[in-house]
Amino acid sequence: MKFGLYAPVPHVTIGSDPIRRAIHSALQPLPAGAVDPQYELSKEVLLAADEAGFDIILFAERHRGPDLEAWVLASAMSALTKRITSMVAVHPGLWHPTLIAKMASTLDRITLGRSAINVVTGWNVDEARMFGGDILLENNDRYIRAEEFVDILRGMWAKSPFSYKGRFYDVLEAELLLRPAGHLEVFAASRSPRGLDMVARSADWWFVDFDLTSTSTAQVLEAIKRSIGDMRDRAAKAGRTVRIAFNPYVGFGQTKEAAITEARGLLALEDPTEKRKIEARLAPAMVTGCLGPPEAVRQQLWCYAELGIDLFLFKFVPTPENVVAIRDEIITPMRRSS
Repeated sequence: MKFGLYAPVPHVTIGSDPIRRAIHSALQPLPAGAVDPQYELSKEVLLAADEAGFDIILFAERHRGPDLEAWVLASAMSALTKRITSMVAVHPGLWHPTLIAKMASTLDRITLGRSAINVVTGWNVDEARMFGGDILLENNDRYIRAEEFVDILRGMWAKSPFSYKGRFYDVLEAELLLRPAGHLEVFAASRSPRGLDMVARSADWWFVDFDLTSTSTAQVLEAIKRSIGDMRDRAAKAGRTVRIAFNPYVGFGQTKEAAITEARGLLALEDPTEKRKIEARLAPAMVTGCLGPPEAVRQQLWCYAELGIDLFLFKFVPTPENVVAIRDEIITPMRRSS
């Protein structure tokens, strides 16, 4: 069983004063000698997570916003950490796979094999156009492109020169003279039928999804059980296996009600114009059942683990104190019992 967390950048973080400061100051030069608050927070939280025994960090990709760039931040943090894996998000609509193959190999060699890729098919049309890419939302082309993207990554990591002729990419005798240090795993998330086929055919890990209209933890468990069964069937048809990851929001409190009240209060502090961000965190925070006394949260996580989840990538308010609490109340006891 593995445990992970998000690198604390604006579009994936709630309840953080340093992130609010980073957002409010993003359009101004920094004072002399100052560093961006989200970098300082990342260093503080991720080094604590590295020491606490977390297994993996997801560096989410967001270009249209005040977020520090994912690959740059991952490289900076990876130079400071000792054991934790850096998983960097990448959108095929914004990057060419031959370039990402080189970037990933570089990061993997610098970190002694502690890196991974999160392939994102995306939804943000305006962001993609603004930064010279495209989303291909009109049909299933984005999933076909993602499969080709991963094929090229793995081909470049295994063979040089490498050639590939696909619908979206035409690679002729490309040379990558820098192999990864180890086996780079590919993560992905999708919920559409064609996107699920893409995951089954191309990814090592899938971030399991569930119906956001679920109104109870029991409904979430049942939905995830069905989703995992469906993914296993799709992967088997492709002659593969795909491991399952899940990213619940975790918060402790003396009672479940107290933890829920605190989570609602944190969400209420966020910018109301960022409706998508708030809804994306409110739904899992309220219905996955991972809010409450530590023992109750552990019991709920065991219910998910019994369904076949191998990695919990936690959402929580990013502080060193919360990292230590998750270590003491979740990671250590669950590893001891597994």
